[in-house]
Amino acid sequence: MNSVLSPSMLRSASVALCRGYGFRRSGALAPRRCGVRAARVVRPITAAAVASADATKERDAVPTAGDNEKAFDLRDAAGRDISGAGIRSRFLAFYEARGHAMLDSSSLVPEDPTVLLTIAGMLQFKPVFMGQEERKVPRATTTQKCVRTNDIENVGVTARHHTFFEMLGNFSFGDYFKKEAIAWAWELTTVEYGLDKSRVWVSVFREDDEAYAIWRDEVGVPEERILRMDEADNFWAAGPTGPCGPCSELYWDFHPERGTEGADLDDDSRFIEFYNLVFMETSRDAGGNMTPLARKNIDTGMGLERMAQILQGKPNNYETDLIRPIIDKAAAMAGISYDGADEATKLKLKVMGDHTRAVVYLISDGVLPSNVGRGYIVRRLLRRVVRCGRLLGVKPPSGTEAFTPTIAEVVIALSGGCDLNVADSAERVYKELEREEMRFATTLGRGEEMLADMIATAKAANAEAPTLSGAQAFTLFDTYGFPLDITTDTATEAGVEVDVDAFQVAMERARNLSRDARVTVDVTAGDTMARVADELGEPTRFTGYGSLTEEQVRVRAIIRAGERVEEALPGQEVEVVLDATPFYAEGGGQIGDVGEIRLAGGGQLAVADCRKAAGGRLFVHSCTVRGDAPLRSGDAVTAVVNAESRRRAKANHTATHLLQSALRRVLGEEVSQAGSLVTFERLRFDFNSPRAPTVDELAMLEGLVNGWIGDGIDLSMGEMPIADAKEKGATAMFGEKYGDVVRVVDVPGVSMELCGGTHVRNTAEIGGFKIVAEAGVAAGVRRIEAVSGAGVVDLLTNRERIVSKLAGTLRVPSEAIVGRVTSLQEDLRAAQKEAEALRGELAAVKSLALASSAAATVGGQRVLVARLDGVDPAALKSAAESLQAVLLDEAGEAGVAVVLGSCGADGKVGLVALFDKGVQTAGGLKAGSVLGAAAKACGGGGGGKPGFAQAGGRDASQLDAALDAARVTIMEALASKSE
Repeated sequence: MNSVLSPSMLRSASVALCRGYGFRRSGALAPRRCGVRAARVVRPITAAAVASADATKERDAVPTAGDNEKAFDLRDAAGRDISGAGIRSRFLAFYEARGHAMLDSSSLVPEDPTVLLTIAGMLQFKPVFMGQEERKVPRATTTQKCVRTNDIENVGVTARHHTFFEMLGNFSFGDYFKKEAIAWAWELTTVEYGLDKSRVWVSVFREDDEAYAIWRDEVGVPEERILRMDEADNFWAAGPTGPCGPCSELYWDFHPERGTEGADLDDDSRFIEFYNLVFMETSRDAGGNMTPLARKNIDTGMGLERMAQILQGKPNNYETDLIRPIIDKAAAMAGISYDGADEATKLKLKVMGDHTRAVVYLISDGVLPSNVGRGYIVRRLLRRVVRCGRLLGVKPPSGTEAFTPTIAEVVIALSGGCDLNVADSAERVYKELEREEMRFATTLGRGEEMLADMIATAKAANAEAPTLSGAQAFTLFDTYGFPLDITTDTATEAGVEVDVDAFQVAMERARNLSRDARVTVDVTAGDTMARVADELGEPTRFTGYGSLTEEQVRVRAIIRAGERVEEALPGQEVEVVLDATPFYAEGGGQIGDVGEIRLAGGGQLAVADCRKAAGGRLFVHSCTVRGDAPLRSGDAVTAVVNAESRRRAKANHTATHLLQSALRRVLGEEVSQAGSLVTFERLRFDFNSPRAPTVDELAMLEGLVNGWIGDGIDLSMGEMPIADAKEKGATAMFGEKYGDVVRVVDVPGVSMELCGGTHVRNTAEIGGFKIVAEAGVAAGVRRIEAVSGAGVVDLLTNRERIVSKLAGTLRVPSEAIVGRVTSLQEDLRAAQKEAEALRGELAAVKSLALASSAAATVGGQRVLVARLDGVDPAALKSAAESLQAVLLDEAGEAGVAVVLGSCGADGKVGLVALFDKGVQTAGGLKAGSVLGAAAKACGGGGGGKPGFAQAGGRDASQLDAALDAARVTIMEALASKSE
């Protein structure tokens, strides 16, 4: 690219920045130094292409912030690159030059079970900080993608709150400490980034005299700009126990003219924290006692968006080049200008910019929209984007129905410096965004209509303090996909409150899932086994690939009730660590082996499970001591794996690999694994797919797998460097963590995967394969359950037993079961219809006795509100229709209103209302509004049209009062109109 791009060209091309490239002042594209692999441009950018984009922009005449010539000036007065990409690459290069290994960002789906999403840069290093894993490098630097949803309501409201953000960090694992960390932080800030030293403030923990002295005496920060702060602000702890230490934070002063006297670093209008240094130097025990760590660590974090705001001189993070291009794209699609918009419009655009970043990265990392777990977070964020876009009038491109994929193109174009894999996932991201947006659009109209009716009902029931119940809000979520915040936003705009507490009770699981994306990381989990591993020194040696028995192995540790002991007595349940073991420890989706550990004295341990601990250093056997002999640490024992269980596990695991290959051949290469489970009885495989396989496709899957089994293919298994394995095309297993050297399981011509599990030597050993179930487990995620080998025989035996029993019960041959069952179903449906008709006729007869109790109004209308217990909803409707017909003979055109309530045998309330045109016109009444208030009083909900409505409730004790209130509402409305 030889031609020099003009500033206007740069603005037009800003949405095409990609794969780790950033614009230089000359207009050339310079590759980032820190990629794991060569950067790749998603869409080639040429001067001609940019000129074409300029012409298109002028033709469309859509005003954007790009019309401001200096909107995205990417260099400061000294010529330093202050673009988001430049800030990132300069940070990483700064620390790489100081001996730090530049490591990739970890996935947003963490391995740590204590957090839902990756929320901090240090999370991938937690096992190292805890001593659960040996450090691979003494010091490292990263840019980590993070998502936090604990303060979603502040997105767009404050200058710097986000759901998605990048955390730049430098880390020391027992290498350098405070002096170097502080000196480098200052050099990076004031020399590399060129920040004015007089506007940088520092905080330290109140008792950290060492850090205070370094800042004052060695760095030279004046005392008036070094503030001591308490634990809440400047002391980091893993939890009640475990590693901890003081922090030191750097702040930028937006208003130095205010002086130093009485300055408050918590004043967001003046200060912004941009760099946090954690000095992990002590460990706290259960008694609160502090012990110095033998190996002190450094954990730092610099918010990329915050530093971009400072260096680019923007009033908030959203207007930096990291997010503003996304906002401008959304604004252009709505035909508006961000700079000329009011605050409410800007807020919606900021939400769209922030949330689109989050969902693109989450989907790229394999998180798909659903109503549970991480998927709920994706769905919630994306639907906020869609609703904001609809409110702003964002239009999808011509020939398409969804606008989110087009906005996502900008996010993906800007993603290269953070995560090279996002661009590779682009098509999958676009498809998922389009699918979810269209799914939401389908239900949004119906949901908005129902919400409007609920709001109207709430206002009619209580004009002074209208409220939507938690049950109603849950119905909107469960049936129409409305996140609570959309319901509350809409209701609040209409002056109606929502019973959020009641909703949270009904939606406890989803609420907890969102809340679990918390802002703290518990690094203390598993530290008991980490201490044991440190004490033992050598890791457990696994011998189970080649043998199921290991003699003369030593008992190295016994753990009972979380504490290490020297002896275990018969009958006790313990965890045992051996120096070597043939037992496979749970991993890669495969459960741990079972078997026994034989004692020299004749006793034995029944092994129920085997798992890894302390970052994989230990194999821990879950055992029960059997016999009369105790188990003692140091005993020589024989470990024996149950051969039948291992044989079944191997067959199921290899069959899982064959199934994944078959899925890609039948459904397409875009199919990817979303989880797996291999047990002794069966296998389970979760995969990403927008649709369910057809019956024919399931048959094809079975045919392919059984064909490969019949071919008797020899497997090849061995270790190699991970780079070589990936170059050969080996597939990584979902959710697994790999080292520099990996085990590759190759079924030549069929499958090649990175896998540490146990497998057959030849596919013929599997014996057979049968799919037993296929279903959806989340939006875009399907699950296949199957059996193989001995499991197929078990399945056929069990089914034959069931068929024989059915044939005997129905007194027909096996081949006639289907016909006999079909005949019985038809007889049952006919009987049910007849019973339903009889119940309706009975209810109608019973209801006619109520006609005489109908009230007459001044206008001649007839109003009947009554209770008719023991009647189901369908019969209750029939009764109301019969009563309406009888009363119309008396009322004529004046009109009839009928409201009936019933308490069924199950204690649930049923309600029905019929208002004819005369009543609707004379009293301005709507059946749905009146019945909705009655249902709410009975702890339920429902509604309908002006002339007919049905509802239900759970509290029958309130039925009489609810019916009385409905009668009063109707009579007063008709009376007031008559006057």
